[in-house]
Amino acid sequence: MKVLVINAGSSSLKYQLIDMDGETLLAKGLCERIGIDGKFTYKPQMEGKEKIDAADYPMPSHVEAIDAVLKALADPKNGVVASMEEIGAVGHRVVHGGKDFTASCLIDAEKIEAIKKNFPLAPLHNPANLLGIEACQKAMPGKPQVAVFDTAFHMTMPAEAYTYAVPYEYYEKDDVRRYGFHGTSHRYVSGRCIELLGRPEHSKIVSCHLGNGSSIAAVVDGKSIETSMGLGPLAGVPMGTRCGDIDATIMEYLMGRYGYDMKEMMNILNKKSGVLGISGVSSDFRDLEAAAKEGNERAALALAKFGYEVKKYVGAYAAVMGGLDAIVFTAGVGENGPATRAAVCSGLEYLGVKLCDKRNAERADEHLISTDDSPVKVYVIATNEELMIARDAKAIVKG
Repeated sequence: MKVLVINAGSSSLKYQLIDMDGETLLAKGLCERIGIDGKFTYKPQMEGKEKIDAADYPMPSHVEAIDAVLKALADPKNGVVASMEEIGAVGHRVVHGGKDFTASCLIDAEKIEAIKKNFPLAPLHNPANLLGIEACQKAMPGKPQVAVFDTAFHMTMPAEAYTYAVPYEYYEKDDVRRYGFHGTSHRYVSGRCIELLGRPEHSKIVSCHLGNGSSIAAVVDGKSIETSMGLGPLAGVPMGTRCGDIDATIMEYLMGRYGYDMKEMMNILNKKSGVLGISGVSSDFRDLEAAAKEGNERAALALAKFGYEVKKYVGAYAAVMGGLDAIVFTAGVGENGPATRAAVCSGLEYLGVKLCDKRNAERADEHLISTDDSPVKVYVIATNEELMIARDAKAIVKG
């Protein structure tokens, strides 16, 4: 069975086609600048097939973007399938499932209405995700469509973890609670970690998804019991441009001092804060490391702040879980930032963390970076959200 995985943004659409019989990637690519001038990228993963790199392609809407994808996949010369009949299902990333979705599901009219209901919780993401679903329904009528939610993995959190200390009526009437994000990534890497540990039960893992957007999750026996992001993706550790956890009084103070309205304030917290805000240099950790080496104190502070906050969460989650078996680093910074990983692990020796400097400096999609005698294992595991989406789509369609 072949599954087409779609991740639709407001003006972009990422895609992968995966053959689930061997979990083999057949093709991947990107549609950019949808509704503007349209750029199409297609990268077949088969010998002798030519790629298309950011070619001009008219895409007034997501419908034309999906049409471009399907034409490329079934192209007589460079396609990877003979026809669309070979595609058994389409899996869609949907950012926010609210309280309605605790697992992936087959999409029907009722589910679409439920996704729309959660628009206010993710106004930048859910409407775009739905555009991708509707475009696929139009281009591939009758083809099973499956929604996989970023928030679903965290719906196993206990009430004391997801409840905010605000009047309870806001939870009852307005669904105000901690949801968390990056759930598909946390589910994949914690699952792989459990396999590597050889302990399907009694495993206590801290999963660190560190990138331009970052979140930490506490995973016990494969289930999320705590996570750092909240109602939206602004909470938790500092990120590329997001502030992470702050005192809400800061907002009132700055709005009164400078006359910002809420929209301006949220723009500052989402797009001008984080390590960019501290450093004044960049949101890219590679730029920060280069600047810090040249003596830029604010860049060094931004890196130190990030490592410090991640470490705080690791310690807190070890306390919440009543122990710690493994730490997993994933995503752009987690997979490619040995200095960040070392900063997080430094000082956690009391928990049983012994990092191996040699292993930590090496690059691999999946490897152990703690010492052989470390009571707590530390892994780097490259995330694969697309494969997780494809697995869910296959499982649901197969019944």
